[in-house]
Amino acid sequence: MYQAGLVLEGGGMKGIYTAGVLDFFLDKDIEFSSVYGVSAGACHMCSYLSKQRGRAFDISVDYLDTRRYCSVESLLCSGDLFNVDICYSLIPDYLYPYDYEAFLQYKGKAFSVATDIVTGKPEYFRIRDMKKDINKIRASASLPMVSRNVKINGRLYLDGGISDSIPLQQSVVDGNRKNVVIMTKEVGYVRKPASHLGPIRLRYLKYPKVYELMAERHINYNEQLRFIEKQREEGKAFVIRPKTAGDVKRVEKDPEKLRVLYRQGYDDAAACYMDLLKFLNS
Repeated sequence: MYQAGLVLEGGGMKGIYTAGVLDFFLDKDIEFSSVYGVSAGACHMCSYLSKQRGRAFDISVDYLDTRRYCSVESLLCSGDLFNVDICYSLIPDYLYPYDYEAFLQYKGKAFSVATDIVTGKPEYFRIRDMKKDINKIRASASLPMVSRNVKINGRLYLDGGISDSIPLQQSVVDGNRKNVVIMTKEVGYVRKPASHLGPIRLRYLKYPKVYELMAERHINYNEQLRFIEKQREEGKAFVIRPKTAGDVKRVEKDPEKLRVLYRQGYDDAAACYMDLLKFLNS
């Protein structure tokens, strides 16, 4: 196990790129002492830490045609675009069982990042028992507008990407002097101001911090990009990310597009493998 942090950006279905990178890490038995997952990154972190190679990809594509898995019907009937019962109960407990015991053997620390919608602050939830802490993963991946708020310890949470899209700085604060960052946005990407914020303001009238964070998200995200680049230039961070923009949408229904992006992630990780080893062993 390397004494280093692993930081996993979200990005909806674009996160299948991360699943490819993580499966390469599993093939090479690369483990990190701390892992931070945001949204889709938190979801794919789960299968990586239980060492279930291929599981993240399979559960991303195998149920796309399943009624209510990811649909307007699910959103209208349950309040969640991605059906909570299917994603966090039926799949991990029955359809594609999660290896809870294997996760307990992981010797490092795992965190999912969620946003407290009252304070607007990120919460870095420690995941100690995947069965008991699954709501912390769900909170991290609960997109605004298409997900219900998730209550944990009496507080309400939504997607971690709202407040901390790429928690490299938190990993540094936690003492990780080396970090590997897996991003889903391509090289050269710069986040632009969000448009159509009116529905966000109306939906979260009781929680104005959600609107404020969404309105300022491009500023915070681009600041994070500058911090990542500075860390990379100083030899403290190793970044794996797509070289070009793909055509996979945040909510993607085409399994072949997802397969291509997954393979891209795997191949990109393989291509920089020797450089990654030099970074981790230096």
